[in-house]
Amino acid sequence: MAINCVHLEADAYMVCLTHALSTEREEVMGLLIGEIDENRVSHISAVIMLRRSDKQPDRVEISPEQLSDASTKAEDLAKELQRPLRVLGWYHSHPHITVWPSHVDVRTQAMYQMMDEGFIGLIFSVFNQDKTTKQNRIQVTCFQSQTLESFPPQYTPIEVPLHIVPSAGLGRACLDSLVELPKILSQEETEAYSKVTSNDLDLITTIHNSSVYTKSLCHIMEVMNAPLIQSLENRLEQNTAQIALLQKENTALRQQLSSS
Repeated sequence: MAINCVHLEADAYMVCLTHALSTEREEVMGLLIGEIDENRVSHISAVIMLRRSDKQPDRVEISPEQLSDASTKAEDLAKELQRPLRVLGWYHSHPHITVWPSHVDVRTQAMYQMMDEGFIGLIFSVFNQDKTTKQNRIQVTCFQSQTLESFPPQYTPIEVPLHIVPSAGLGRACLDSLVELPKILSQEETEAYSKVTSNDLDLITTIHNSSVYTKSLCHIMEVMNAPLIQSLENRLEQNTAQIALLQKENTALRQQLSSS
């Protein structure tokens, strides 16, 4: 049975979008964690970002090992929060292209639905400029695949209603994912650098490869680490002010109780 709609919590949406905006050269991907209620509504509350072993501008792949590891993390999170959480879907980015799923996306989604009929897919279209306003436009769509009556089997995408649900704050699971993002991006660059490192390279090529690697790491620090630290500092300042306000209200209430 198809999913009726998807409720994506705002903090999980922010994590997905931050990941999608981390690079405009290749697609990124991750898995969605949550639960499905009796009305076939999918509630997504956490995200697991995946490290890419092969960075491509037009496709992403999730290995069975990554899916298994994500399932284990979902089980651990379910025990910690005492909720029936599991892997509900996947997301990936479409930099510089339309938000609509490609035939590869639809076929990949159909494969996942063979294992879990409630599995859904999210696509974030980023780094697209509106021709009228000349401003960058961000779009997101949620979909499942439907099998057509044909041979060989063919599939068509079905759009699933997506609702961004306000969240009270930044959940611990989403915060952990945000903190993990710069580490994942650095690991990808290190792995790519190790593939082109060899003892038989000439000195100029070795220096060039090292320079590109260093530049990539500096770029990650500039576009990810610095904004993330600033965001967390702003969050800490807001929380500190909120704590001070609550303590003041608590003191006032205690004084009213003692005087009555």
